[in-house]
Amino acid sequence: MNLIVLSYGDLAIAAGLIVLLAGLSLLLRLQVERQLLIAGLRTTVQLLLIGLVLKALFAHATLFWVSLMALVMLLIAGREVMARQKRPFAGSWGYALGTGSMFVSAFATTVFALLVIIGNDPWYYPQYAIPLLGMMLGNTMTGVALALDRLTHFAWQQQAVIETRLALGQEWRAAMRDNIRESVRIGLIPIINAMAAAGVVSLPGMMTGQILSGTPPMEAVKYQILIMFMITAGTGFAILLATWLGARRLFDERQRLRLDRLKG
Repeated sequence: MNLIVLSYGDLAIAAGLIVLLAGLSLLLRLQVERQLLIAGLRTTVQLLLIGLVLKALFAHATLFWVSLMALVMLLIAGREVMARQKRPFAGSWGYALGTGSMFVSAFATTVFALLVIIGNDPWYYPQYAIPLLGMMLGNTMTGVALALDRLTHFAWQQQAVIETRLALGQEWRAAMRDNIRESVRIGLIPIINAMAAAGVVSLPGMMTGQILSGTPPMEAVKYQILIMFMITAGTGFAILLATWLGARRLFDERQRLRLDRLKG
């Protein structure tokens, strides 16, 4: 099967659907037309730029350049985690918490998959490393952001309850146990739903791309199963780490609830 090459005219036709949707939003006064057009423009510019970057990266596939690309992806993902929370932690903690959790989990899981399961030589070859890390970070970013947002929101809303538990002699772990569990559960919902619906409701992106490029369906399926398991494990580990560290940050060494460490 030959790969069908898309022209810029084909992309313009697809973009016309977004313009049409924005026009309907304007007509119906939904007030989302500006966001739609800006998001569409950002998608186009960002993907074209990353295409040029990946083209250069594939031509110079050294560990240094791949690591630099991975670092940039991680730093941007860390910023997105902080931006998606209503009350993130103040100061450097707000950025370091999500970024550090993703670094420990997503990077470790990606390297494990590249070295032990895929076994490509060299293991850091960007054709495998960058897409795999991108999928890991994208899903981990969503899960960590949801979990931390739920954690801080509960602490803010339930301040009186938590402080009463502390006054009765409970440690911070006991006072926050229910919230930690609920935050982890909420953070895992998107990836659990994605696994439950894969192959029945939707064909995941990587599998779809491989099939469109001519890869035999069963090979695409095996790669997608690998990706789903790696993403779920990496997301789960990152959520557990970020939630525990975040909950600990909400209390000082004297077991006092410190909501001043959050941005109001």
